[in-house]
Order: sequence, then structure tokens, then C-alpha cells
Amino acid sequence: MLPQRMKKAVMDNPKKLATLIDLVNLPSTLREFVGRSQSSQLGFFRHVWSYIKDNKLQDPNNKNIVNCDEKLKSILLGKTQVELAELPSLIKLHFPKAQHSS
Repeated sequence: MLPQRMKKAVMDNPKKLATLIDLVNLPSTLREFVGRSQSSQLGFFRHVWSYIKDNKLQDPNNKNIVNCDEKLKSILLGKTQVELAELPSLIKLHFPKAQHSS
């Protein structure tokens, strides 16, 4: 589920793993998106990924591009399209406590 690069970074740094799996109170926009008040960064990423797949939001001509609907735009800075590689960093913006200096 996790990209290989991210998996290696997490395995090499247990603190990074903790920031990904710790439950945090979500801001209202994220709460509305997932339908609950707490989530881990990893859990939220997985929810977003499922949402993208369930709603067939990947560009049919380029699977690395996600075409955002209104609900997805609300959590991805209003962008109409994002690259898959951007998703983790855009989601991380909503989890300021999880950002530790390396």
C-alpha cells in the first residue's frame, strides 16, 4: 500500500512510523471527508486512496493523475488535478503535529 520509498523511510525511522499511525483530532474539513473525528495520517491517506479508487478519479489516460471532485478538492487545497506523488505531502499539510525535523 505504501510507496517503496516511503516504506523504507518509515522502517529506517521508528519516530516517523509513530507520526504516521498516531491518532490525531481532525480539523472539520477532514472530519467531514472521513466521517469521524480522529484518524492517523496513514489511515487518512488510505481513506483518500480508497475514495479515489471507488469514485474512479484517476485519469484514464494517465493513472498518475487524479482528477479531483468537489469533495476531494476541499482537502487538497482546491486543486482540480494532483499527481499521485503529491498526495502524501498534501495530506501531511493537514497533520502539522506529525511534522518532525529529520
